[in-house]
Amino acid sequence: MFVLLTGVILACSVLTYVIPSGEYQRERKTVGSMTRTVVIPGTYSSEEKEYSFRGIVFGSEGEGASPVSATQFLNAIPRGMERSAEIIFFTFIIGGVLGILQRTGAVAAAIHKLIDKMGHRANLLTIILMVLMAIGGSTLGMGEEFIPLIPIFMIVSKSLGYDRVYGLGIVVLSAEIGFAAATTNPFTVNIAQGIAQLPLNNDIPFRLLFLAVCLTFSVAYLLRYGARIRRDPSLSLMADDEFDISRQKLEKEELTRGHVLIIALSVVIFAFILFAVQTMDWWLPDMAGGFLLMGIVAKVVSGISWNDTAKAFVKGMEEMIVAALVIGFARGIEVVLDDGKVMDTIIFSAATVLQNFHTVVAAEGMFAFQTMLNFLIPSGSGQAAVTMPLMAPLADVLGISRQTAVFAFTCGDGFSNTIVPTSGLLMAFLSLAGVPYTTWLRFMFPPFLILSFIAGLFVTVTVLFPGVWLW
Repeated sequence: MFVLLTGVILACSVLTYVIPSGEYQRERKTVGSMTRTVVIPGTYSSEEKEYSFRGIVFGSEGEGASPVSATQFLNAIPRGMERSAEIIFFTFIIGGVLGILQRTGAVAAAIHKLIDKMGHRANLLTIILMVLMAIGGSTLGMGEEFIPLIPIFMIVSKSLGYDRVYGLGIVVLSAEIGFAAATTNPFTVNIAQGIAQLPLNNDIPFRLLFLAVCLTFSVAYLLRYGARIRRDPSLSLMADDEFDISRQKLEKEELTRGHVLIIALSVVIFAFILFAVQTMDWWLPDMAGGFLLMGIVAKVVSGISWNDTAKAFVKGMEEMIVAALVIGFARGIEVVLDDGKVMDTIIFSAATVLQNFHTVVAAEGMFAFQTMLNFLIPSGSGQAAVTMPLMAPLADVLGISRQTAVFAFTCGDGFSNTIVPTSGLLMAFLSLAGVPYTTWLRFMFPPFLILSFIAGLFVTVTVLFPGVWLW
């Protein structure tokens, strides 16, 4: 995984020698409670690259454009980790808190109780879990919050007779489909609507229909895969995997009132964290503080010693080391593209080309462009800040609703998160689940194509019948 991401960073560095450099002017803009740096349409200007031996090795000393140097390539990963510091440390914190919850025995007891009650109804359990996580992704933009749950879902999948891919699919399919079919996601649809100067959340019915269609297909696809491998385990994409989960050490434990109280209080705290994100401008450091409170409450209720609590916290953080590092590696791609000043050139070129097509083709082109751009900018809010100031006025020129431009962005950004190797979140999921990227791609690429086709149909409907946004 680290080799793959390093190779992508190297390839993007090489491209900065080929792709012309240029930049848009930018301005700070407040969208709801968030302040973002957005591009100013019509301000793109190309810049001549400066080539020199010193520049190729150490980088240019001036402010002009130059291709990525050998030094910049080598320090792109450390700088990517620096840019991703908030999410990396957030990942460590929630991993540590989960370690405390596991030490209290509440997690093990709850899992075993759930399996005892619904183990013979695996399909229903899968549907319930996927619906809940899809709602979280669609309404609150949840994604990183699911990282520490991956080991738990591995246990559930193993207990139900499935493989690692199935357990990972429960999380990734539901969370990312919910994220793509956003309804009130504050990090994508709300930011994009704010930048496009549209009323927030006035298109919920249409987006709910889209979410229902996509989620129904995703659930059916995963259940079909699960039924196939339960009939014949040799059909599993990881048939040779021993699926050893002994490291989790979740021994059989009875669910006590103390466990129930810990779980109930954790749910309340988690619900408050989500509420605070929506209404109190909380972001990753604030959320991490909320999770720390969850760990402290679990310690107090369970009565375990502070020493055991600290050890459990450290052990939980250790489980997240690979996932956290992957996030920083993936961010290195954006770093080198910024260094070479080619990101704006890519966006300017796409916007220029789309102006020459029929409205339906142009709208589908927006969707395709956002999908491809997500390989380079896997951050939803970052992609919205870069592209929506251009796509919104472009939609006006083409005679397309700005809501369609926003919809093309959320679909393009969201669905590709399930397959692009530059997504730090996806790579974190894969590393924790122990699923190779190539194996996951074999599983996920067919539904990705079908979901993209469904999204394309919905995009076409919004162009031909713009009144759907007023349902």
